[in-house]
Amino acid sequence: MADAKKTAEGPAERGEERKGVVEQDGGAAFRRRLRDAQRSARRALSRPRMRDSLGERIEELARLAGTVAELDEPVDIYGGGIVAELEERVAELLGTEAAAFFPSGTMAQQVALRAWAGRTGNPVVALHPLAHPEVHERDAFRTVSGLRTVHPTRAPRLPTATEVAALEEPFGTLMLELPLRDAGFVLPSWEELVDVVAAARERDAVVHFDGARLWETETHFGRDLREIAALADSVYVSFYKSLEGLGGAVLAGPQQLIDEARAWRHRYGGQIFQQFPTALSALIGLDRELPRLPEYVARAREVSAALRRGLERSGVSWYRLHPEVPHTHQFQLWLPYSAGELDEAGIAQARERSESLFGAWHDQQVPGIAFTEVTVTAAALEWPDGDIEEAAADFVARLAKGSRARRKEKA
Repeated sequence: MADAKKTAEGPAERGEERKGVVEQDGGAAFRRRLRDAQRSARRALSRPRMRDSLGERIEELARLAGTVAELDEPVDIYGGGIVAELEERVAELLGTEAAAFFPSGTMAQQVALRAWAGRTGNPVVALHPLAHPEVHERDAFRTVSGLRTVHPTRAPRLPTATEVAALEEPFGTLMLELPLRDAGFVLPSWEELVDVVAAARERDAVVHFDGARLWETETHFGRDLREIAALADSVYVSFYKSLEGLGGAVLAGPQQLIDEARAWRHRYGGQIFQQFPTALSALIGLDRELPRLPEYVARAREVSAALRRGLERSGVSWYRLHPEVPHTHQFQLWLPYSAGELDEAGIAQARERSESLFGAWHDQQVPGIAFTEVTVTAAALEWPDGDIEEAAADFVARLAKGSRARRKEKA
């Protein structure tokens, strides 16, 4: 399981920052080398927009804005306009009474959990210790909102109904991160999710979904977004992860909760003057990326199998693909090398073969073991399975060659 307490940053930042990188090469210089190598590769499993230049992002936004909005309309001012259109669109997609746009998911979830604590009269939140508020938000929900947490389980998966029922103290809110990113983008089965929600209701608690990546769960659950969201009392969704937006989030739920959330959003500093670039990019993502996510999930399962064949063929002493069958279009790969060795092998492969399988790697508490998060998007649809298998075997061969060279130097 990943070292969850290693960073206080979010997914994009963790993919770009690592202590070992700073010691190894100077953080900025290393990030530039890694970014340039990955961008130059002819083949890749994904091409994250966070690697784009300013000019590329501005050009795309200008080119596509007219496909999602009437450009003669006034810009938003403290909400309204295009922001209100986005809120209405998400409420419709999720089947909720209302939705409120927030500049960040961290703020949206703080407000949701605070509002539910006030309504239930209980400031205790039951959640997984690997959940985003526990790992990536600098204890904001305790420091800012005065909330407290209990953990139904420490296993690297979502809690079960039995574990929720067995919690020794009352809690006002059960928060479920779907999928649980730091455990490997894992999801429960649909039946397990229904049961755990029912167990929370039996404890007189409300249920909040951290749905930063909820968009891609339909395939695994075999249900549409409305049916999934209907299990919860409130849902947060993000626009810059799976949908490749510039940022932003929405909190969706009953009208009274969202009315209160808007008031807290203002108090938390989230009543931004104008947010039309972010709102436009979110609408573009909903139009262009959301319909393709089931295709990415299906492809991720094929890619995982191809990587497995390549790793087996390579003779690597140990590896782990987790989950064995991906639940979404993202999964983890673990290998018995340091993050520095793995990153350098990836840079070399991108430069020499014009192939980029992986993003940044992350060292763990056990020396000589690191993991990466594999994301499969449109780019992977153009890369045949056999060639992915070959690239995985080549990647390991580079690692083995580097290890032999280092042993020879020491000798």
